[in-house]
Amino acid sequence: GARETFENYYRKQRRKQARLVLQPPSNMHETLDGYRKYFNQIVGFFVVEDHILHTTQGLVNRAYIDELWEMALSKTIAALRTHSSYCSDPSLVLDLKNLIVLFADTLQGYGFPVNQLFDMLLEIQDQYSETLLKKWSGVFRNILDSDNYSPIPVMNEEVYKKIVGQFPFQDAELEKQPFPKKFPFSEFVPKVYNQIKEFIYACLKFSEDLHLSSTEVDDMIRKSTNLLLTRTLSNCLQNVIKRKNVGLTELVQIIINTTHLEKSCKFLEEFITNITNVLPETVHTTKLYGTTTFKDARHAAEEEIYTNLNQKIDQFLQLADYDWMAMEPGSKASDYLVDLIGFLRSTFAVFTHLPGKVAQTACMSACKHLSTSLMQLLLEAEVRQLTLGALQQFNLDVEECEQFARSGPVPGFQGDTLQLAFIDLRQVSLCVFVFCFSFKMCD
Repeated sequence: GARETFENYYRKQRRKQARLVLQPPSNMHETLDGYRKYFNQIVGFFVVEDHILHTTQGLVNRAYIDELWEMALSKTIAALRTHSSYCSDPSLVLDLKNLIVLFADTLQGYGFPVNQLFDMLLEIQDQYSETLLKKWSGVFRNILDSDNYSPIPVMNEEVYKKIVGQFPFQDAELEKQPFPKKFPFSEFVPKVYNQIKEFIYACLKFSEDLHLSSTEVDDMIRKSTNLLLTRTLSNCLQNVIKRKNVGLTELVQIIINTTHLEKSCKFLEEFITNITNVLPETVHTTKLYGTTTFKDARHAAEEEIYTNLNQKIDQFLQLADYDWMAMEPGSKASDYLVDLIGFLRSTFAVFTHLPGKVAQTACMSACKHLSTSLMQLLLEAEVRQLTLGALQQFNLDVEECEQFARSGPVPGFQGDTLQLAFIDLRQVSLCVFVFCFSFKMCD
């Protein structure tokens, strides 16, 4: 005879029990089992309520259950946002996503609205992307650190086909060459390319079962991949380029590598298209910005080459020890300059596979820096007296520089373009020589 009292008591007690069930353990984010136990409690609670709704007369009603579910949904989403933010393991985030989908689909089967859970999963997707970016940052660092920055040698057809299968590369001339032969790029090119594809696969895994359209999945993958290229990989490449111990050979190889990776971006576009079935030309489709990443890295490497060359030239010039009061010149150019020219010849020989303009700019930059530095030696304030013998020795060094320029250390210069780098030095040294000779004649 106390049905109303009992119904009120039951609903009050179940609300209290619901609050206990919805209170997540403090360490829930540490393991998947923590989340699983939490979800199981909530599912169990509402399955019981749904069963009572359908097997009793008036003990609970739909309005009461909807009110409870609204409270539960709010607290569950808040708890998941808090605890998932602590997770740094992309595998755990992916497992959590799959568990949330299972949780949502189960409750949806009992008639509970779960759209907010799927909306929250899109927020977790951003976090998943961040954990992936951190993971791949380490992957790229390991690849770049372990690379030998030398062209990949190929001893037989089997190895050649294996590498071509890993990285989209075609070169008719290279194919005709007999074994052994070399690819122009080093090992980090196919490794980086394949890791970008692995990242795309990892992004795709999160989109499964989220009831997203192909366009939404495609957009999500492209945006994450752009972050991987423009932020993560770009930073890794810049760090390698800016290292103090990076040499000219490594910098040249980085330029060659990034040139080939830039060309491969169209194949990455095709790869995404194949797994999402959304054409890149589709309106509102996000474009990949990989070409920008590799161009920026290449330009940074080029600037580093110019700086590195000038520093090397300065090191040789520190060995210059002109005797400005010498009565007779030597029989040949100064030893330090001969060694410097030898270094430049061997260095520019390595530039064979560089884009023509890069090699030419590096050569012109080096020659101009050498010319300016030699002129400063001649005109510096400490040089108060000069003999004709000293000037004749200096002239031999200038002739050595001019001969180097005439020899065409880098192909592609028109006429005497490279020799013009030393024209001011030649004119100044000639003027000084004429002045000193005239002074001696007058004397």
